[in-house]
Amino acid sequence: MNDFASLVQFSIVVPLAAAFLTLFVRNWGRPAVQIVSVTGFALPLLFALFLWGLYDPSTPGGYAFVSQVDTGLSIIGVSLHLGLNGVSLPLFVMASVVGMAAGLYAAQSKAEGLHKYLFCLLIMQAGLMGVFASIDLFFFYFFHELALIPTFVMVGIWGGRDRNYAAMKMTIYLTLGAMLSLVGLIAIYVKSGAESFDLIALKAHLSAAPLAESVQHYAFGLLLFGFGILVSLWPLHTWAPLGYGAAPSSAAMLHSGVLKKFGLYGLVQVAVPLLPEGVGQWENWIIWLALGNILIVGLIAMAQRDLKQLIGYSSVMHMGYAFIGIAAMSVLGVGGAVLMMVAHGLTVALLFMLSTMIHHRTQTFELDEMGGLARKAPVLAAFFVCAMMASIGLPGPGLANFWAEISMFMASLELRSWLVYAIVAGIVISAIYGLRAIARVFFGEETDEFKEAQKEVAVVDMNWAERVPALILIVVLFFIGFFPKTVTKPLNDALNSEPVYAQAEDTK
Repeated sequence: MNDFASLVQFSIVVPLAAAFLTLFVRNWGRPAVQIVSVTGFALPLLFALFLWGLYDPSTPGGYAFVSQVDTGLSIIGVSLHLGLNGVSLPLFVMASVVGMAAGLYAAQSKAEGLHKYLFCLLIMQAGLMGVFASIDLFFFYFFHELALIPTFVMVGIWGGRDRNYAAMKMTIYLTLGAMLSLVGLIAIYVKSGAESFDLIALKAHLSAAPLAESVQHYAFGLLLFGFGILVSLWPLHTWAPLGYGAAPSSAAMLHSGVLKKFGLYGLVQVAVPLLPEGVGQWENWIIWLALGNILIVGLIAMAQRDLKQLIGYSSVMHMGYAFIGIAAMSVLGVGGAVLMMVAHGLTVALLFMLSTMIHHRTQTFELDEMGGLARKAPVLAAFFVCAMMASIGLPGPGLANFWAEISMFMASLELRSWLVYAIVAGIVISAIYGLRAIARVFFGEETDEFKEAQKEVAVVDMNWAERVPALILIVVLFFIGFFPKTVTKPLNDALNSEPVYAQAEDTK
């Protein structure tokens, strides 16, 4: 399978090349910029889907499509080592799917300086593909920073209300989180004595010579809070709803849908396998902070009257479930957390895109100023209802989110039986704010504000330029919902090959 390793490399290189090519062809007109940029998003999607179909899950924990490039930094144990295993593959595919939808939606936007806007988005996409393909921890971190920097730029230049404050707050919080994470990763490198940032080499070295418990305690704490800030772990979450509310739609889609998963992925793929004793020492912290996301942030989401802020707080809330799964340290819990990352990434990206489409038709994000939109835009209503039901975790097969939440439910029983009540409460809270949003936006009588907005903008249903990116996201959600084993089989095999997860599963 390593014969196709070049496709992993091209998934990173193509968006980078397309980004600079958009600047070169900008004088050729808007269509040329659109064609180049959409190609830059489409090819990584095709590569990722091809690799997904080709991946052989019979090699538990083993990396497929592996390539290694000497960067001249081998003296400090750094090389561009790329590959995919059962944990990274579904997130790699999810990144390409969300990127394609965000790119298509951005290409038709009326953003001033479209070529610059798409340039930033393509750089962000290249970084995202690199994050989940990196085996070397140096490049794992480097690609995250490559994707993060354009986020600040896009919020500050093309953002909406309070964009300068939002960009500054995001910069402070996410820089702090990134620095704590970097210190934690360097601590593992220094204390391990492996003289390599290569994840495979580090696992092999530390399985034979584990770090001292005290070192694991402090290193895992750095990674927990560093990655936690990046994921919006309560109470260090306040940057996220504000940032997503101010961010342009495509940037919000990529950041909330994909980039925010960097921290959770880092815990699953790096921190827990390398620092198993540290996880046990921080288990209670993880549980209580995760409950803050589920219950406290959930109640805040329920109080929102701004649609985009509601989706932002909902996104933060659902990260709590993933932390509960990680705290369980079992194949069921961690596998459910990864499945939730994938399902949530697709769902929240769709919701942010649809919320902008609603704003274009109502000229507001205020829920109290909407109503009756379903009569004029039934297709938009159908998409939004489906996306919100997925976010809630609608019982029954068909949507990927259900399988993730049922996994969290079962894992919580193994971890602490009383956690089931908190998860059920979270589902009820999600149902309240989700169903209320559907009712306020699409049903009931038209408000005076909405009638006034119709005098300025003729309200029409979704056109095909809007439907295609939405369909890309919803089709993948349904595909995983009906065929969850396409994700869970390689994922379970990879997790079972990790001693820390397999041992935890055996003791339960």
